[in-house]
Amino acid sequence: MAKKAPAKKAVAAPAVAKAEAALAKLQKSIAAEKKSQAGLKKKSAAAKKKAAKSKKAADKNAAKRARAAASKSGAKVAALRGKVSAANLRLSKASVAAKAKAAQDAVKDKIAARAAAQAAADDAALAKATAAFAAKWSAKRAAANAKKLKAAEKKMMAKAKADAKKAAAKVAAAEKKAAAAAKKAAAKAAAKAKAAEKKAAAKAKAAEKKAAAKAKAAAKKAAAKAKKASKKKAAPKKKAAKKKPAAKKAKKKVAKKKAAPKKKAAAKKKPAKKKVAKKKVVKKAAKKKAAPKKKAAAKKKAAPKKKAAPKKKAAKKKPAKRKAKKK
Repeated sequence: MAKKAPAKKAVAAPAVAKAEAALAKLQKSIAAEKKSQAGLKKKSAAAKKKAAKSKKAADKNAAKRARAAASKSGAKVAALRGKVSAANLRLSKASVAAKAKAAQDAVKDKIAARAAAQAAADDAALAKATAAFAAKWSAKRAAANAKKLKAAEKKMMAKAKADAKKAAAKVAAAEKKAAAAAKKAAAKAAAKAKAAEKKAAAKAKAAEKKAAAKAKAAAKKAAAKAKKASKKKAAPKKKAAKKKPAAKKAKKKVAKKKAAPKKKAAAKKKPAKKKVAKKKVVKKAAKKKAAPKKKAAAKKKAAPKKKAAPKKKAAKKKPAKRKAKKK
């Protein structure tokens, strides 16, 4: 019997080797970036803590810079993850293609080996067969062998194709999953951007509202100042208005002085009237003391009421004179 051919060593396809090298490089990069990100996060946390304690502008700016660097590193890590996913996908594609090709090559090698083994068996059988049956047997055996080989080849090829189809379906599913993940990431980024925009708009609106309130307060303050100034200007006019009643008092005093000689003449005729005159003087003094209070009350009231006051005093004086005459 013929010896079996030695099995060939599996050699990685160039495309697979290239994809593996690219993936390894990306994995090293992402490991280094993750390490850097961890350091930046620690630095950002320390800067934030320091800024919260000191409340200095420099420390706050340092905290902002550290936070920005950390988020930049995070974005880089995310980008590298995307690249790693793409590299993994390329590697799986290359591996599937290489496996499919290797399977087909293996089928061909197996068929060749089987054909060689069958030929050797045929040779052994032909050596034993008689010369009479040599031509007939050889033709019949060759036809049977061809049929068997064809059936085996068909079966193996169908299996290889089914395996390739299954692997392709796996790759398609992985592609679909990667596309869905990318879509989700894009939607998340859009939502984040929208939230940031909304936050900025709310901040601007609050600042505008604050500025409007400040302007309103300033306007109110200015109006109060203007009102105060106008009150100060109006004060001299009120003083001038107060002086008018004084002029009326002067007229009353003159009238009283004119009436005084008549009272003295009456007093000479009737000595009893002196007591009445003294009482009147006491009453007038009391009225004069009470007059400032009445003036203060009259300032608050309307001007016509002030004019009516002298008439009441005149009405009070008449009964006093009558009493004096009766006595």
